[in-house]
Amino acid sequence: MKRVQFAATYPERLVHPLHREVIEPGPVTRAELLTWSPTADATTLFWCDAGADATASVVRAVDSLVDSELVEDGDGTYAFIRQDGYEFAPAVLDAIAAARVVFLPPVVFLEAGAVRFEAVGEAGALDAFHTALSDLGDVAIERVHEFERSASPSRLTDRQRAALEAAVETGYYEVPRDGTVADIAAILDCSTSTAGELVRKAEAAVIREFVAVGDRD
Repeated sequence: MKRVQFAATYPERLVHPLHREVIEPGPVTRAELLTWSPTADATTLFWCDAGADATASVVRAVDSLVDSELVEDGDGTYAFIRQDGYEFAPAVLDAIAAARVVFLPPVVFLEAGAVRFEAVGEAGALDAFHTALSDLGDVAIERVHEFERSASPSRLTDRQRAALEAAVETGYYEVPRDGTVADIAAILDCSTSTAGELVRKAEAAVIREFVAVGDRD
């Protein structure tokens, strides 16, 4: 089983309306679809890297919006969104529905226009999905590794885990150190201050869990 990170850039007609707001110049430069409901009312949880007012403006661009609730956190805003239907282009939804793979949150909408996400499946199924999606837009494979079913040893968020993976990839933990926080930020497509905060929080979570496990032994 493989775990593959894709980055897809679609033509304008296939771009999600919320993503269009992220692409437009403004305070929101990144939005993450963290989880979604299988129910008909299309309940989703988004996160945007901006304050509540800017996030509300992005959310209002979704025509199918029924209700929303915003909750600010330290580096952005969570948006609980209820819609009367998903607004992904039918061709994109068809490719997803036909795929013999599963998708891992988050789905990340980037200011540069790409949608980044991960899928898990057998190599043949992943190749077929990649081919189908490539018929709709430009699709890049950014990372491939074995899928592991074991849970994380620490309570990391997806963004914190991505920050640690980027830190290892850039040589940030090598001795002597090869990578920098700026290198991590480039991979995560965020500011250096945000990357530094994510790494610090992730390191703190890992260390706390390590100490807690030691106390239980």
